[in-house]
Amino acid sequence: MFSRILTSGLFAGAAAGLITALLQLYFVQPVLLHAELYEGGELVHFGAEAVSAHPDLPGLFADPVRDGLSVIFTMLTYTGYALVMVALMSVAERQGHAINARSGLLWGVAGFVTFHFAPGLSLAPEVPGVAAADVGLRQIWWTATVATAGVAMWLIAFGGNMVSYLIAALLLLAPHVIGAPEPESFSGPVPTEIGALFAARAFGVGMAAWVLLGAFAGHFWQTEGKRSLAAA
Repeated sequence: MFSRILTSGLFAGAAAGLITALLQLYFVQPVLLHAELYEGGELVHFGAEAVSAHPDLPGLFADPVRDGLSVIFTMLTYTGYALVMVALMSVAERQGHAINARSGLLWGVAGFVTFHFAPGLSLAPEVPGVAAADVGLRQIWWTATVATAGVAMWLIAFGGNMVSYLIAALLLLAPHVIGAPEPESFSGPVPTEIGALFAARAFGVGMAAWVLLGAFAGHFWQTEGKRSLAAA
């Protein structure tokens, strides 16, 4: 069982992480590099004065070391996510639930809601240079929100009764009713359009990443299971 979890998690995480890293480099990194020009003062935006929305930015893989490290880090991150997901899949399978690439898509959606949408609903992805609350408080709130959302997703998927659904709804709402940490005042040199674009692309890439991760995890879990049965 352990070798099946390890093999499935490694393959799924590496595959999903590589694709995610490439999506981030193409769609997300240019927005971050654009924001960094405002943060460093190379571009200035005063609201009423027009500024070019298309500055000269480094191309894809213009910095091979930075981009290469980003790819490796993303693959390692999603490998960790995949190992957790596959371990939970093994629990679900022992309870009689089918695990395959198709059902893995739903696992991916649940992962996206847990790690991206639920915390991002009140603590949106931020570009460099914008006002933000204390990082320690944000980390505590984010961790608690992810934990409650993860439990809620499990209850929705496997609870099977109205009480479970009600508890799940309360768990999803609680962190937002309490409220995420907010800055004392709003400030920052980055145009709001860039912040909005970054948040949209971060959510879009996150959704794609988790759906891919779930599909790969389900596929490799099923494949490794068939292989184990054939070898028995």
